[in-house]
Amino acid sequence: MRASEPEVPRTEGGDQYLDGLLTRVARGDQAAFEAVYDNLAGPVYGLILRVLRDPAQSEEVSQEVLLEVWRTSARFDPAKGAATTWVLTIAHRRAVDRVRSAAAATAREQRTAEVPMPHDDVAATVEATLDAERVRECLEGLTEAQRESIELAYYGGYSYRQVGERLGIALSTIKTRIRDGLIRMRDCLGVSW
Repeated sequence: MRASEPEVPRTEGGDQYLDGLLTRVARGDQAAFEAVYDNLAGPVYGLILRVLRDPAQSEEVSQEVLLEVWRTSARFDPAKGAATTWVLTIAHRRAVDRVRSAAAATAREQRTAEVPMPHDDVAATVEATLDAERVRECLEGLTEAQRESIELAYYGGYSYRQVGERLGIALSTIKTRIRDGLIRMRDCLGVSW
């Protein structure tokens, strides 16, 4: 036996004993399944733990494997191999599937993760993507109050509160002017923000 293979207890005749138990499990014998479980739960868990390296996930996958053994025991054919080999093959496949599933989920998350936009000001973003002349034309289409508020906020670098203080106008009014002005700019430029 190689060092990487799990050791299977050789109780009551080893593989022949387990082969007979699996045949009985296929007929719905719960006592036979309990014996299979007692003999193979440890080796199944050990094999899965070596693949997953996470005890909690290994326990979960081990339970899934043993449940699958219960449900699919009729597929076991002693002429094709020993019960231990059949069960451990199921365990290995489930463990590898879990690793692949986790890797695929991580890759999916990385592909779909939103790249946070730096909190650059809108004017810098607009100037970087659109022709500066067109932006100036759209600014000219705003009311004087909107243009002045937007220029102070986005070209002057002032916060909305600072714009309100400089112009002697309430913060809520400044926010409204800038919002309305930006909506008109968006429509003028034909872009969606």
